[in-house]
Amino acid sequence: MAERRGDILIVDDKPDNLRALSALLTEKQYKVRSVISGHLALMVAQEAQPDLILLDIMMPDMNGYDVCQQLKLREETAEIPIIFLSALDTPIDKVRAFKAGGIDFITKPFHAEEVIIRVDTQLKLKQAKQSLQSMNAELEQRVRKRTAQLENEISERRKVQEELLHQALHDTLTGLPNRALLMKRLKMVLDDAKDHQDSQFAVFFLDCDRFKLVNDSLGHSVGDRLLIAISRRLEACLPPGSMIARLGGDEFIILLENISSPDSAIATAKSIQQDMKIPFQLENHEFSTSVSIGIVIGHSGYEEPEHILRDADATMYEAKEAGKSCYCIFDPKMHQLALNRFSLEAELRQALKNDEFTIHLQPIIDLNINGLCGFEALIRWQHPKSGLIKPGAFMPLAEESEIVELIDFWVLKRVCQLIASWMSRQLLQIPLKISINFSARHFPKADFVQRLDDLLMQYGVDGRHLSVEITEHGLMRQAEDAIRILEQLRDRGISISVDDFGTGYSSLSYLHRFPINTLKIDRHFIHNLEAQPQNAAIVRAIIALADSLDISTIAEGVETLAERDYLTMLGNQFAQGYLFARPMDVEATEVFLLEAQPTYTK
Repeated sequence: MAERRGDILIVDDKPDNLRALSALLTEKQYKVRSVISGHLALMVAQEAQPDLILLDIMMPDMNGYDVCQQLKLREETAEIPIIFLSALDTPIDKVRAFKAGGIDFITKPFHAEEVIIRVDTQLKLKQAKQSLQSMNAELEQRVRKRTAQLENEISERRKVQEELLHQALHDTLTGLPNRALLMKRLKMVLDDAKDHQDSQFAVFFLDCDRFKLVNDSLGHSVGDRLLIAISRRLEACLPPGSMIARLGGDEFIILLENISSPDSAIATAKSIQQDMKIPFQLENHEFSTSVSIGIVIGHSGYEEPEHILRDADATMYEAKEAGKSCYCIFDPKMHQLALNRFSLEAELRQALKNDEFTIHLQPIIDLNINGLCGFEALIRWQHPKSGLIKPGAFMPLAEESEIVELIDFWVLKRVCQLIASWMSRQLLQIPLKISINFSARHFPKADFVQRLDDLLMQYGVDGRHLSVEITEHGLMRQAEDAIRILEQLRDRGISISVDDFGTGYSSLSYLHRFPINTLKIDRHFIHNLEAQPQNAAIVRAIIALADSLDISTIAEGVETLAERDYLTMLGNQFAQGYLFARPMDVEATEVFLLEAQPTYTK
């Protein structure tokens, strides 16, 4: 039997997470213990100290921050390294985790390789620390016994310490300074700025655009080699005296000291983006990438390095929203926007607990017979203070986290309940379908199809009553996973629609590979269609493309008879929009359904 590599305690209130992590670490020959609450973690760690703790943050009885602080206050457990593992991913969450005493932070959903590398690194650092302590004791004994060898022993000790210090302050993959060294340097720069009020510096927060696509399609080993190549190129772009550090994943920080003006920082950012456009050659692959850059112009008003990184991170996301290969300069309003997003995310979680969501349904019409052929289920938030809120006000934020997965399955469950109710009252017949929107974030999840099957079985729903809508952008972000998952949905009779088709993400080369039934033409192209030649040409092309692939099209946002008639002339069969009906609550939908029963599409 292989020797155990270390004793690890996993703390997470989700049994699925415990099982996945336990299986992963046990396979790598670690001894694993698991508990489901903070109180149990304190008891177990006190009784038999583990070598390392993997600690979730969001737990019902006692959150991870409090557990960490309690462990650090106890003499027996104070030295146990703690790695936070959480879906929370804002700079504020990470800063709070490190302030509580954590030594690392892994974001869920986690990658197995990242967990193993980080656990192994921290255990090696702990072992190195213990080895250093042992070496110190041995050196002291040798000094007393062999004074003549004192200088040699001290020199050896210094060499080991320097090596350990280098390992602790540098990224193991790229060799760049890590977060710890970056924060030390930033603190020195801030102190200098207070002494020299006229000095300026700049901090860049860089994120590689579409890097995840490389990892997902070619594997992490290729992704790692690309990160190393990106690191070397970024180093070559920088002026002398600059610092570049890797935070983790595909995120880098650049520190420019003693800049003459903000314009010089902008010039450096443009130079970086220009150099990054040159494709990378790795083995038999060529990669084209770009970076989004958030820029903070530093000044004496900043008190802590964490505040600079917080602002740079928020600015980087603004740059990403502006498009690929963009830079953005920090505006103090961005910090307030980040706080607003954090507050909204908390409210969304509470809304799920309090069952504050509801669905409205909008009819989909077959233009050939002017008859009902289905509905699209649209979520609404019945906010206790703000009233009914449409999804545009909260779903973009939900898409940035795992909250969207919880909301999607809430909608699916509600739709399954509705279909079961309508079937029992003979209000629903095949082929009438209800379309639901699903995020592409589900595709990499191993249990996604099983969870969907469980709901269909629980409510006795035939998959032929369902249609799943995925955005064109979402399909391409998870292309291979999407193909695999959508084929399984198709096998269950569920129809597949590509939502917002034609809004800018080029997927024509992939389109024929997806098992889809319908393209939904975005409302942007439909408005005043008959008087907009360019939009008409785009719609005509989409319909022709769909015909060539033997799939149908649904025009969204149809509001006038002229738009409907023009779409019919172009050969578009299905449509939805205010011309036919606005989204309705369930009660109004049932009335509509009763009136429309004679005109079902057969």
